[in-house]
Amino acid sequence: MDKEQDEIQFLGFFGILKESCTIISSWRKIFTQITIFLIFPLSFIYLAHIQITKTLFTSIIHNEFMLLNVLKGSRSFNEIDNMLSSNSEWVTFFRFKIGYLVVFAIVSLLTTSAVVHTIACVYTAKETTLNKVLSLVPKVWKRLMITFTWHFVFVFAYNFIFLVIVILVLLDNGDIGIGCMTFLIILFIVYFMGLLYITMIWHLASVVSVLEDSYGLNAMMKSRGLIKGKVGISTAVFFVLGLSFFGIQHMFKIFVVLGHGDGIGKRIVYGIICLILLSISILFQLIMETMVYFVCKSYHHENIDKSSLADHLGGYLEEFIPLQFKDVQLEQFEV
Repeated sequence: MDKEQDEIQFLGFFGILKESCTIISSWRKIFTQITIFLIFPLSFIYLAHIQITKTLFTSIIHNEFMLLNVLKGSRSFNEIDNMLSSNSEWVTFFRFKIGYLVVFAIVSLLTTSAVVHTIACVYTAKETTLNKVLSLVPKVWKRLMITFTWHFVFVFAYNFIFLVIVILVLLDNGDIGIGCMTFLIILFIVYFMGLLYITMIWHLASVVSVLEDSYGLNAMMKSRGLIKGKVGISTAVFFVLGLSFFGIQHMFKIFVVLGHGDGIGKRIVYGIICLILLSISILFQLIMETMVYFVCKSYHHENIDKSSLADHLGGYLEEFIPLQFKDVQLEQFEV
């Protein structure tokens, strides 16, 4: 990271993007290894889950449709009826979804800790290798898991409150008129803005959980304070990254999951392209969200002591030694 800390606060979206490209180019070996061993499997798990979910759900819908169109009392009717009555297909579907969420969360948090730690090594000019990165991951993973759990609680509560409000509005208005529709549109816009804000806080809190003493609710509160004054640039970064992520997801659905007429060969090619694009997108997302952390730190005139941060990173490799506020939790400096 070539820029001085007091200059980092002035980085905009393209400045953060350029700095991220420079970091990847300068440390291409370690980031290539992280991409192959962590990000690539994470992307594969996500895309495979989309395909498997579509296959399982289509099978369930197909059987329910066949039940309505098969002669009652026939052998086929009894077989399909027994299958649906036992709920075996729905049980398989929900077991798969739960299993996917658990595996994806674990691999995602492992990947986050690896990339954030590597960026911190870049910042402190501390040499690192894939083996060192992988050895620290299990030690920092628990902190990230606690932070993620708090994020899940906030998102669940936020969605529940939003759903209750929508139901109350619909019940209060028997016929959905122009006024009600306008209110619902505004409500949905506010909802998505709030969801984006919560997501930004969580991503930044993940970085805080790796680089500072705070984690869980404390990291979320710390993240909320850091993001003040830099909400615009943070929103731009996370919105564009989220847009690219969902763009690749829908590209996969269109050309692979729903690409019935393209043949298996073309679908495999499209799948590989989506896998590569998603891996690149995730890598940039993790690097850029770490850069947002440094930008916010610089904006609030909080100086990160490189030597203390280097000691903190080294502590992961032996016994986890959290940074103390007086040493590393960032002292104020005059501009």
